[in-house]
Amino acid sequence: MEEENIKSIYFEMRAGVGGEEAALFARDLWKMYSRFFEKKNYKVKILDISETDLGGIKTLIAEINGTDVYRLLKYEGGVHRVQRVPITEKSGRIHTSTASVAIIPKIESIPINLRESDLEFEFFRAGGPGGQNVNKVETAVRVIHKPTGTVVSCQMERSQQRNREIALELLKNKLWEMEQQKISGTITEERKRQIGSQERSEKIRTYNFPQNRITDHRLNKSWHNLENIMNGDLEVILRAFQK
Repeated sequence: MEEENIKSIYFEMRAGVGGEEAALFARDLWKMYSRFFEKKNYKVKILDISETDLGGIKTLIAEINGTDVYRLLKYEGGVHRVQRVPITEKSGRIHTSTASVAIIPKIESIPINLRESDLEFEFFRAGGPGGQNVNKVETAVRVIHKPTGTVVSCQMERSQQRNREIALELLKNKLWEMEQQKISGTITEERKRQIGSQERSEKIRTYNFPQNRITDHRLNKSWHNLENIMNGDLEVILRAFQK
């Protein structure tokens, strides 16, 4: 499928190395992307989110819809690294933490048949918005694809059935992406690029707050308007990948 025809993606984010600061950095990254989505008039639907007590993001899955969304964001997948003094730091020391992003194109009518015997379902109480029904009933769904170990979840819909449908749709897209990459012989490199082991060394971009600098290590290029970029002005970086 041509990239310009892909108008929906699944956006995944996970806090990596760095404990609470990594989760707070993931929250700040999500704010950055959210502001960019708003500027582009993209439609955002959070499917699953897990947060820390301080409001950091441990994991997040969202569906993003809009013109050129995949073409613009496909290079955002990978490990993002931050260097700054955390709000939890008492002595003013600079810490290094990471968060990972994965961009998965959403393909309609995927020719993948999921066997019930390959799936393991877990149901739990959702922790996100939704009122009493969400909090008191086990509407949230987690699906484990046993042959590959792939795990997906959805908790933002009010009904268990709808969360189940969305989770299975996401699982199909993940498996389809893996299959296509395997065919092209790039699955190992691609998944490492997108997620890696979340170690500090496996990075695509560094956000250095003390030096007001963002460096993309694939382009070997830096920008010094960090505050503007963190406020959603991502075009300056995204345009560099379109050349």
